[in-house]
Amino acid sequence: MHELSIATLVLEAVNAEAGLRPRMRVSKIGLRLGDLSGVDADALTFCLEALVRETELASAALEIERRPQRNKCSRCREEFVVVNYQSACPACGETSTEFISGDEMELAFVEMEDS
Repeated sequence: MHELSIATLVLEAVNAEAGLRPRMRVSKIGLRLGDLSGVDADALTFCLEALVRETELASAALEIERRPQRNKCSRCREEFVVVNYQSACPACGETSTEFISGDEMELAFVEMEDS
């Protein structure tokens, strides 16, 4: 389960950010996960909740934004969401399209408030 190591790294980054603002507490953690990231959002949530239990981060809310696979047409330059692995351009039918996003796994934000 690589989600546990990812959760650990996320919390290290959150704690580093929180350490820069000692008079504030973390109220929300935002993650961005692409559908092709290989990360199971439910498993990651479980791991994060287990790791923060009985810590000062236990009350922080977790927000996970799912990002679909997006491609770009090589002919008409249309950007589109890939649905059911159909990567042909929906605008012009071109089958040569370029992957542009959907494999993200990033800490999007750490929301903090006065403690």
